[in-house]
Amino acid sequence: MSNQASEPVSLIPPWRIGVDVGGTFTDMVLSDASGAMHVFKVPSVPADPGEGVVAALGQAADRFALPLPDLLRDCALFVHGSTVATNTMLERRGATVGLLTTEGFRDSLEIRRGIREDQWDHRAPFPEVLVPRYLRLPVGGRIDRDGTEYEAFDAGGVAEAMKTFEAEGVESVAICLINSFLNPAHESAAKSAVEANWDGEWISASNDIAPVMGEYERGSTTVVNAYLAPKVVAYLQALDRQLRQLGLTRSILLVQSNGGAVSVDQVAARPVNLVLSGPAAGVGALNLVRRAAGTEDLISMEIGGTSCDVALMSGGKVGVTDQLIIDGYHLATPAVEIHTVGAGGGTIARVDDAGMLHVGPQGAGARPGPAAYGFGGQDATVTDAQLLLGRLRSGPYAGGAVTLDGGAAREAITRTVAEPLSIAAEAAAAGIVQLLEQNLLHAVERISLQRGYNPRGFTLVAAGGAGPMHGASVGRALGCPRVYVPRQAGAFCAVGMLHSDVRQDYGQVFLGDLDRADRDDLKQGYDRLEGHARASLDAEGFGADDSRIEREIDLRYRSQQYSIRVPLTNGFDPAGIRKAFEAEHDRQFGHIQPDGAIEITSLHVVGRGLFAEVTAGRRERADGAPTPVETRTVYQNAADGWADTPVYAGADLEPGHQLDGPLLVEEQTTTVFVGVGDRLEVDAADNFLIHLSNGSAT
Repeated sequence: MSNQASEPVSLIPPWRIGVDVGGTFTDMVLSDASGAMHVFKVPSVPADPGEGVVAALGQAADRFALPLPDLLRDCALFVHGSTVATNTMLERRGATVGLLTTEGFRDSLEIRRGIREDQWDHRAPFPEVLVPRYLRLPVGGRIDRDGTEYEAFDAGGVAEAMKTFEAEGVESVAICLINSFLNPAHESAAKSAVEANWDGEWISASNDIAPVMGEYERGSTTVVNAYLAPKVVAYLQALDRQLRQLGLTRSILLVQSNGGAVSVDQVAARPVNLVLSGPAAGVGALNLVRRAAGTEDLISMEIGGTSCDVALMSGGKVGVTDQLIIDGYHLATPAVEIHTVGAGGGTIARVDDAGMLHVGPQGAGARPGPAAYGFGGQDATVTDAQLLLGRLRSGPYAGGAVTLDGGAAREAITRTVAEPLSIAAEAAAAGIVQLLEQNLLHAVERISLQRGYNPRGFTLVAAGGAGPMHGASVGRALGCPRVYVPRQAGAFCAVGMLHSDVRQDYGQVFLGDLDRADRDDLKQGYDRLEGHARASLDAEGFGADDSRIEREIDLRYRSQQYSIRVPLTNGFDPAGIRKAFEAEHDRQFGHIQPDGAIEITSLHVVGRGLFAEVTAGRRERADGAPTPVETRTVYQNAADGWADTPVYAGADLEPGHQLDGPLLVEEQTTTVFVGVGDRLEVDAADNFLIHLSNGSAT
């Protein structure tokens, strides 16, 4: 890519910048007014993620021979995605939280739903409760199930609770009172009482954070929000201030779990919406791929150094759910449907005491990383295996961010896998890759087959730094006809940030029968939600011409526990809504209830602030055939073994080029592995399209 060249590159202002802080690398993509994209990659700094952001900006400024203030001054849009919220949860580094709850419901948070994710595993412990019992304090007062006041609220109980919280060093207060989603009066009074009796800054009330039915989910979401707020919001505000001081003329935007962007000011009250901040940006990247590849049915497999995130787009839409589980904690917050597994380039391989090989879910992270990085890592990883199999080359990798040492990779695999199994190092490396790809296959099946989608009708998008190494193999196992590899695959989510619109989700519980619902009540509900959405978009600077409001509704058959969301495309038409609900119910579950009673459970409104599309620059079609930079002996698979394989520089491949596998393409941030019998095509958008030898044409 362009930032590997020695001569400075000219930019046409204004430009957009997307920065994705991952577990191993921090990716930055800059797109200028001509549509040219430039990718930068630096090691992440887990102790201070902002340091990695500034380092990537510094690398870009050096590459373009611009002072950093000038680079930031001409930036029209700066979008950031980060794993800070997720890592705060995983590493248990959040705030000390105190919870105010209704008398009699002190233990709801710990009782949970009483349902295990794996019904066959009765031994795995539930995750530690984020608020211990002595910090879960009840207050008097109660709202009844119809929203009326059953017992008057006791503000004095809040004052007493705050004395305990202050003595125990509580940093953040969560408030979740029974039935507040129907009537928030008691929670509002409790919040006022907390503000009057406490000098702290962070207060989270459930009717503000997650006004949904379900006492546990609402309470869990509110507690997680309170747990994250001091650390996550402080980081974002500090980064925003730092970049403004360095020259950025406007505040940064953050990618939310729903795939849309939002300003720091608007997300500060609800940092729980950032738990999938980085991976959710893949929605924007899929929209770019959708236009380039000419298909609206895509499955993305974004593999980085630590994990693999899988998402599915059907008919140009990526599903959004209100039920999210992060490390065992249930959250009722809008989130893109993403399935994540611990499978990446830094995933560790080990042999247990019974002589069984395991790959993951543990990873080597950015430091020490794979043994080949030379940062002190002693464990064998997938990157080490790929290096030993000839699919990666020793030397500078990821634009020079690290240097791969083949000798260190061989030593780690020999010591930790090959010798315990009494096999050759090459066989051990092949086994590591094969087992990882089996895990990837299961991850894709979970989000496709298990949700009623046949992957044979989809194009697999192989992204992330490690994704294009495994895309052809996994796609072949799934029966996909094609694998699409974006040119900037190694910075997939950062690219997606440049194509992410602002999005705000609002919802309210609404219980009623679809065919007999009161139209006036429905109108009032939607009007109120649209008012919130419009106010949020107005505050972000979006008017009627560059915004869109969408209505959705949650439905279920009577006596069902879970709902299905369908869009309202033609107003409130019960017959049309029933038809859409039944089509989705049949797809997911394989049956419907003809003439069954359908209940409304909630109303939803999505407000979108639309940015102008980034038009990528086009390269001229190729005149002649490309020449490999070398031929290397590479392990193909169990059937084909080792074969002399041409290796091409990505910059030498242009639109119109078609090459038969096996072959390797070395790009700045990734390597593309094309198998025996597959055909690689560079499409008009300058991306790589792999036609699989046994792919289905359906």
